[in-house]
Amino acid sequence: MNEIGVGLIGYGLGGRAFHAPYVAATPGMALRAVVSRDAAKVHADVPDVAVVASVEALLAHANIDLVIVCSPDALHADHALAALQAGKHVLVDKPFATSLADARRVASEADACGRLLTVFHNRRWDADFLTLRRLIAEGTLGRIVELESRFDRWRPAVGSHWKDARQGGSWLDLGPHLVDQAVQLFGRPHAVLADIAALREGAPAPDYFHAVLRYPRCRVVLHSSKLAADHGVRFAVHGTGGSWVKRGLDPQEAATLAGERPGGDWGLDPVAGVFTDREGGATPVVNERGDYRLFWQALAAAIRGEGPNPVPPSEALTVMEILEAGLRSTEKRCEVRL
Repeated sequence: MNEIGVGLIGYGLGGRAFHAPYVAATPGMALRAVVSRDAAKVHADVPDVAVVASVEALLAHANIDLVIVCSPDALHADHALAALQAGKHVLVDKPFATSLADARRVASEADACGRLLTVFHNRRWDADFLTLRRLIAEGTLGRIVELESRFDRWRPAVGSHWKDARQGGSWLDLGPHLVDQAVQLFGRPHAVLADIAALREGAPAPDYFHAVLRYPRCRVVLHSSKLAADHGVRFAVHGTGGSWVKRGLDPQEAATLAGERPGGDWGLDPVAGVFTDREGGATPVVNERGDYRLFWQALAAAIRGEGPNPVPPSEALTVMEILEAGLRSTEKRCEVRL
């Protein structure tokens, strides 16, 4: 295969910050068409790309090999199915779908069509998460007994964008990131106990979640609130060898939103985590370099048949299973076994 032609469905925050810049930064990939109602917004960033009004028009382009589904969540499954049936490879932004059943339908269709399907769990390539994986692999923390992973915000005013009313709220927005990272570290949990709620005045969808993933000898706490004025803590991890606490977020999202493009010192997080050993000694831990470009490079190689799928559908389905279990747990007010 020569250059991989890419079509992008949607040019909101995800398309503008997490997809188009990385397609441009990936050798052997070219963005050829975007589905958007605002051609001027797209052309301000990507002047030469074709802007089309419908998914059908994009799928009619013969020079598109990969379709990125970055439409509103409720449309992910339908758009992914249409792209697969048109013979395209497909990358679905998170969440994979709004239900496990829909996600399974998409995965089955990809198998039937013989097309590559992947899901954008990009935060496997966050600086802080890569640092945590290194600490665990090196044995620095000993056996992990508790991991707390937080995505807090201070957004007390409820917005009018569709994302503020999305099905599942924060749990299906930020939850996929945290769940996927937990599964990457510890595998599929035995059970989920979740409290998912709308706590802001007038919030049309959940803006808070607190979920506990139960493993035999470990507990993983996933937490998010949009009413956290102090929202610095990202990870607090405790093991038999000590603790590691990391504040601040991986810088890649903020950089792209500020108009920067991947390159140079991309993904360097200057905020060191702190390791506290069993005697109470505290040591700063220099972060690994985060780099979402690694996902895209792996995806290009996988499409060419030169490497594995960076996020296989089976792994994304496990994430969806846990997300759905969290919703059931909240509804029933009990732990849900997997």
